[in-house]
Amino acid sequence: MTVTQPDHPFLRTASALATDPCIHCGFCLPSCASYRVLGTEMDSPRGRIHMLKAIDRGELSLDATVAGHFDSCLGCLACVSACPSGVRYDELIAATRPRLNAPELRSPWQRSFRALLYQLLPYPARLRALLQPLRLYAGTPLQALARRSGLTRLLGPQLEAMERLLPPLQPEAFQDEAPVVVPARGRRRHRVGLVTGCVQRLFDPAVNRAATELLSANGIEVVIPPGQNCCGAMTHHQGELERTRALSQDLLDRFESVIGEGRPAGPEPLEAVLVAASGCGHTLKQLDTILAEEPDWAARGSAFAAQVADIQEFLHRVGLSPEFVAQLRPLRHNDGSPASADRPLRLAYHDACHMLHGQGLSQQPRQLLRQIPHVRIVEAVEAGVCCGSAGIYNLVQPEEAAELGRIKAADLSSSGADLAVSANIGCSLQIRQHMEATARPIPVAHPVELLMRSASGG
Repeated sequence: MTVTQPDHPFLRTASALATDPCIHCGFCLPSCASYRVLGTEMDSPRGRIHMLKAIDRGELSLDATVAGHFDSCLGCLACVSACPSGVRYDELIAATRPRLNAPELRSPWQRSFRALLYQLLPYPARLRALLQPLRLYAGTPLQALARRSGLTRLLGPQLEAMERLLPPLQPEAFQDEAPVVVPARGRRRHRVGLVTGCVQRLFDPAVNRAATELLSANGIEVVIPPGQNCCGAMTHHQGELERTRALSQDLLDRFESVIGEGRPAGPEPLEAVLVAASGCGHTLKQLDTILAEEPDWAARGSAFAAQVADIQEFLHRVGLSPEFVAQLRPLRHNDGSPASADRPLRLAYHDACHMLHGQGLSQQPRQLLRQIPHVRIVEAVEAGVCCGSAGIYNLVQPEEAAELGRIKAADLSSSGADLAVSANIGCSLQIRQHMEATARPIPVAHPVELLMRSASGG
């Protein structure tokens, strides 16, 4: 069965917003991650725009084959940065994705697997329940043996991809013990909220801890509403509009429930709402659009979106406190020796797509890292190419994602850096997974971890 939809509002909106300016020049092709690994015109922005024009004219039906070319898109937005004609491919693909969720466009297994991810990943309590018995497996010799023996391949490509991303599970991943308000150390300069995220909280809990400590150490009071679930970024990337609205509304409720007269965080307003995962930040900055058609939520979503900032963006804006900068010490090399002027620590900063192309943030994290003594930022050759994580892309399109992950890990490794730096949990998990297979594996850390490590003596 196929679906013809020249009159479908999503596709009419997409055409009006994005296809008319496209002159099919091909400047988008070198930047496109899916074109990089598949090499087919229909798996490029230019090819997808051509298909949308044909659909809009009634010359092409959106069947499973055509939908597959749209599903191959990572939504990395690199083509938006590369386009000389100003085509808003980001708006085009966002308007198209809801139609790809029609049941006849994917197999029963594909639909069931996505449904499993939607019911699991956005909810830390559910994910913890699943991970609890895996604590004796993740990061142990048993996991290494299962992978070497090929046993994990019996799970099938999607479930094997999930297992490949499973990191060692830390005890704090199974606890939510942060206070609602973390006071600023010394003179309070600012007051912010912190979005703790869903996957990051479980798979890399040290990032949120470092983020809170870093803000507090710089005179910034932090409000952390308890019980947070996903912000909606994961489902938003997949065109699941109703799920996204429900998740984002729940997050707004969580923040509003702790701020106000007689509430745990008191009535004082927040200056900003910070995120330490760039995919989350990109979506939260769009809540004005996501909730625009919800009468009871539009104004609240718009006000919240205006406050959202990446933690590096905010710290660059307000500046690290002089007292904190005075504490910064050289970091240590992998062999334990401290970095020095003669032997600086070389950091390869990985630009997460939704930070670089989605939010336009590039120099802010680099400038923060340069405040650490004896740090040298080295640039990877293909810094703007997606790592293949892209929300749940590395789970639903595992082969294409794995090839991109191998390219990214090899690029970072061959840069000569001692350490790779990533500010997005999906990217970090993806790069760490494929870094193991490089000739020169290097660790991957979040910028806030490095800043706190430096402040603690290196």
